Amino acid sequence: MLKIDGITRRFGDVTALDDVSLEIGQGEFFALLGPSGCGKTTLLRIIAGFETPDGGTVTLDGEDLLGRQPNRRPISLMFQSYALFPHMTVAKNVAYGLEREKLPRQEIKKRVGEVLETVGLSAHGDRKPAQLSGGQRQRVALARSIVKRPRLLLLDEPLSALDKKVRADMQLELKRLQNEVGITFVVVTHDQEEAMSLADRIAVFEHGHVRQVDEPVALYERPRTPFVADFVGANNLFEGTTGAGALLTEDFGPLPGTPLDGLEEGAKALLGVRPEKIRLVEAGTVAGGLKGAVLDVSFYGGVSHISVDVPGHVRPVLVAVQGASGVQPGAEVDLSWEAPDAVIIPGAR
Repeated sequence: MLKIDGITRRFGDVTALDDVSLEIGQGEFFALLGPSGCGKTTLLRIIAGFETPDGGTVTLDGEDLLGRQPNRRPISLMFQSYALFPHMTVAKNVAYGLEREKLPRQEIKKRVGEVLETVGLSAHGDRKPAQLSGGQRQRVALARSIVKRPRLLLLDEPLSALDKKVRADMQLELKRLQNEVGITFVVVTHDQEEAMSLADRIAVFEHGHVRQVDEPVALYERPRTPFVADFVGANNLFEGTTGAGALLTEDFGPLPGTPLDGLEEGAKALLGVRPEKIRLVEAGTVAGGLKGAVLDVSFYGGVSHISVDVPGHVRPVLVAVQGASGVQPGAEVDLSWEAPDAVIIPGAR
């Protein structure tokens, strides 16, 4: 549906986007993920029409999008700040875009009523934004964005202003709403959990480049670059060279892992193993593997995070176990994992 081909955007000496190409399908929930300053919001603004690229094309259903004025594009953009009119009621905020298009009054009333019911705000139509909670204001902004029935809805950090509990609720609400209305969503976020829980596919950005596009599970379990392995979720990374079913390291010997396809033996590589894939047992229980001392144990309700100091490794190794952990700081432990649970990728940090 949306094809972005070779988009480049420079601001003076800074290249915000460097030859970015993406394809986004009809009805897809697509996330642009990356740290601040990586170019994801610039791309969103180009799609919306607020920025003009220095090169490349953007087409929607095969038609050139860049040659159309922002108000002539079948696109809605939901801002990070929501940008609601404080002097208007909820219903008036939602109806504003339709009124500007001079739709019949009965049509406006019908569509506003339908969309307020969809977002669960039918009883709040007469309220002003100041009388609503953060989550309710976010729903009003969503309702205003979808009431015009755009082909594409762009969301710029839509949940960043909400507290953690409301954010979790609204993640579910966004996904439900997207499935219900059938609009293609493109969301910009720097929050990995948000992207993983919402999106059908994710594009990871770094310094204006797309490093990987994949479904959330594949992105998490099989990152293809050192940046993606380090940025998406918690990961323990070890440097070495590729061996047969293992990463060969100077300090720890062979560490079990599964190399990505096409990775030659003897090449410089990184092994990434997720905290929940590591087994932690008393010292002396496992022959070989990693050995260390527990630095800290943090309990997060459903899971405990254990930091282990492994001599020769730059960072503490993070281990995640279900529930409360019986291990105490200072305990000597062995660490191990299975080869299929760790991925070996090309390059080094």
